[in-house]
Amino acid sequence: MKKSLLTLFAAIAFISCKTETDKNADTATTEAEVITEERTPEQEVAFKIAEANGLANWENVSQLEFTFNVDRGDTHFERAWKWSPKTNDITMISEKDSVNYNRQAIDSLAMDADKGFINDSYWLLAPMHLVWDETGTNLKLQDTATAPMSKELLKKITITYGDEGGYTPGDAYDFYYDDNFMVREWVYRRGNVSEYSMVTTWEDYNDYNGIKIASDHKAPENAVHLYFTDIAVKTEE
Repeated sequence: MKKSLLTLFAAIAFISCKTETDKNADTATTEAEVITEERTPEQEVAFKIAEANGLANWENVSQLEFTFNVDRGDTHFERAWKWSPKTNDITMISEKDSVNYNRQAIDSLAMDADKGFINDSYWLLAPMHLVWDETGTNLKLQDTATAPMSKELLKKITITYGDEGGYTPGDAYDFYYDDNFMVREWVYRRGNVSEYSMVTTWEDYNDYNGIKIASDHKAPENAVHLYFTDIAVKTEE
């Protein structure tokens, strides 16, 4: 059995800890509320990607459960979450602890858990954040781009976060997507530098009550394997 190693998370936890104010209670925002004026070409693509992943059904989600897993060599890390998007009540369950908190009232005791939630939920729902994280971000399109792992010719949209606010500001993500607007690979660039900090696949898509989630992410040569288990999306009747 693989052993649990908390230091493994320390090495990768920053990967998707983006702007705190961008991924809070407002993530339940509907499409009409996000942008009411005419969309730019970049926004149009962002919406098509989010819509391909079930954006229209998000407003019906009452609870989301998932376990975030990371394997590296013989080490294994996992952490489970229960999230009510409409109220922003969150429960984190790890090997050592269980924490209940609300994102509208984060105290010092909940801060570490919230950093983990931002990271893990961003991996889970990154295509939605192309729309949700409108404030303080910049979008850029590339019609034809070579995917870093498969070398396939895909399309690319890059989201860059502002230099202020949140847990790790200033980062950039390159989403490589196909003709159906489904993400197939992505690159994380810490601090928006040209060299990537991490690149992984986006695979094993499944539909959970109208929300499409890629549950499997592999780095080159399987150096890191990040994946989700126990995914459950509950919707309002």
